[in-house]
Amino acid sequence: MNSNLIFKNTVLFFALGVFSCGKSAQTSNLSQQQLPTTQQTINPIKTGAQNLVNNLNLLQNKKVGIITNQTGIIDNQTHLVDLLVEKKINVTKIYAPEHGFRGTADAGELIKDGKDTKTNLPIISLYGNNKKPNPEQLANIDVMLFDLQDVGARFYTYISSLHYVMEACAEQNIPVIVLDRPNPNGSIIDGPILEMENTSFVGMHPIPVLHGMTIGEYAQMINGERWLKNGIQVNLKVIKIENYNHNMPYSLPVKPSPNLPNDQAINLYASLCFFEGTNVSVGRGTEKQFQIYGSPFITNLPFEFTPKPNFGAKDPMHNGKKCYGEDLTNAPKVTQLELKYLIAAYQNTTDKTKFFNSFFTKLAGTKKLQKQIEMEMTEDEIRASWEVGINQFQKIRAKYLLY
Repeated sequence: MNSNLIFKNTVLFFALGVFSCGKSAQTSNLSQQQLPTTQQTINPIKTGAQNLVNNLNLLQNKKVGIITNQTGIIDNQTHLVDLLVEKKINVTKIYAPEHGFRGTADAGELIKDGKDTKTNLPIISLYGNNKKPNPEQLANIDVMLFDLQDVGARFYTYISSLHYVMEACAEQNIPVIVLDRPNPNGSIIDGPILEMENTSFVGMHPIPVLHGMTIGEYAQMINGERWLKNGIQVNLKVIKIENYNHNMPYSLPVKPSPNLPNDQAINLYASLCFFEGTNVSVGRGTEKQFQIYGSPFITNLPFEFTPKPNFGAKDPMHNGKKCYGEDLTNAPKVTQLELKYLIAAYQNTTDKTKFFNSFFTKLAGTKKLQKQIEMEMTEDEIRASWEVGINQFQKIRAKYLLY
């Protein structure tokens, strides 16, 4: 693709109203990219949610459940739930993932059931007592819609929610329709393959950290590889994206979660998220989440910041303490999983025995990465150890690509 053909999605999210958090999810102009060229203006990307308008016959005379959040938008004024209600589709329940239906909850914060104040529809949490909907929660549903904006990283939990929704629906013989959306890190495939003994909600499948798939393609892979419990498969349909390929830049019109405020944060997310398994802050409690890193225990790195409670981080790591690290807000866009930030922080930490915590292995999907860093292996040496696994994954991935 010609690098001058840069797509700029200008859709703004209209908040539906707040069910519990006291604030509506904030819209965000995520990109500093230029306006679209004539060719892409003529052929703009159309998401699966936008294309659902032409496929409403799939929902006619059916009781519809939908898992979505603030990213489930159609155009500059309409959320998917609003559209379906307006079109007289019988939506009976909304299911909310991590961060909630409005996307305002902190990472890992317990999400409670509630009610949408605009449509009066019940909202069922899939990030509370159960991450997999139970049969009672799926009662009165004939078909399940799935519309969440993913960012292409294994530990971004929307694909884990996808797994559990597909599994629960398969067990209850409920078809699932995934409304596909572009992957903003769409062509990057990189990182260690998750070893199955390290599975958790931040890593459920034997894939690299960056998988290079849309969420619709990923759903097909979960189903096709029989990764659901007991190898069960769900009746799955993907509503495709139009005018899209994996090498296309894509700027999200809405923050996918509270601490991914812009394109830079989304691009750096996979590389910096490893710090969540260490004593290093990724900028939660600042305005530069996932664009800076630092801790009170780092020396020789000049950038300073002090985390304080804010939107999306009620009690951030190192709250009120001065942290030293690096500012990456103007760093060039990464095209791979970068380890140099993790290695630099480790090498400049005063007490390295306290650098890692037990969560790091879950994020890495393997115990090897921590050992490799502690052994002071170079980034090139570590990356070479991923090569066989990535090559094997790419062969599996190829079977399920749609674009």
